[in-house]
Amino acid sequence: MQVYKRMDIGTAKPSAADQALITHHCLDVAEPSDRYTVARYVDDVAVARAAISEAGATELVVGGTGLYVTSLVDGLDMPGEWPDIRAELEANEDTEALFARLLSLDPEATTKMESNNRRRIIRALEVCLGSGEKFSSFGEGIGSFSPTTTTLIGLRWDRDALRARIAQRVHIMMERGLVEEVRSLLAEPEGLSFTARQALGYKEMIEHIEGRWSLDEAVAATILRTQQFAIRQDRWFRRDPRIQWVEVHEDPIEEVTPVVTAALE
Repeated sequence: MQVYKRMDIGTAKPSAADQALITHHCLDVAEPSDRYTVARYVDDVAVARAAISEAGATELVVGGTGLYVTSLVDGLDMPGEWPDIRAELEANEDTEALFARLLSLDPEATTKMESNNRRRIIRALEVCLGSGEKFSSFGEGIGSFSPTTTTLIGLRWDRDALRARIAQRVHIMMERGLVEEVRSLLAEPEGLSFTARQALGYKEMIEHIEGRWSLDEAVAATILRTQQFAIRQDRWFRRDPRIQWVEVHEDPIEEVTPVVTAALE
């Protein structure tokens, strides 16, 4: 979600000072009203890689969204888009029913997503209905773990420590003005796209701003959903035997830097 302009606090986007120290790519490349996809991400990364290569530098990809990382490491056969079908699916607010429909059309696809991941469910259904093919038939990248020249490094925290850090991070975002950031984005003429509205922290603050939740409820939901997302991330990446895991105990930067430095040499 750091691809979106003006979505800074809730995405923990690198500060201006951090970006001045080292060149960052693929930040602020989309308007919050844009629908951002994996296919567009791959295109944006191609532009960034060309610039990095021209500068004679080495790229370091940092991310936590499994599908996006997979698209770079293993490649994905990107299916097309069918906006009319997607709009019809998005109008159906019953996520459980949508998941059941996907289960009937493409059981394999449902094994690779959570039953409440509305955005991925809708995308899978859009492809099934629009192409006439199963969503799971596109690309072998997901779950294949073929040999790669990319060095994959993962950070692993103790679960209790990770939960505590997530809660702390959410409270820091609130102190830095997350509610005001979301309110400002909602006030923009083009508003927020469906994709941007689903971002952790933003979705919950929208519930508060639009009067459905109290602020305390929104904060609690942000913490819980982020913790749940972290578990899903862990499950996704644990499947990949190519990842070199670093057990983090106190300082992730200090503890992972020697491993990353060695990989870049």
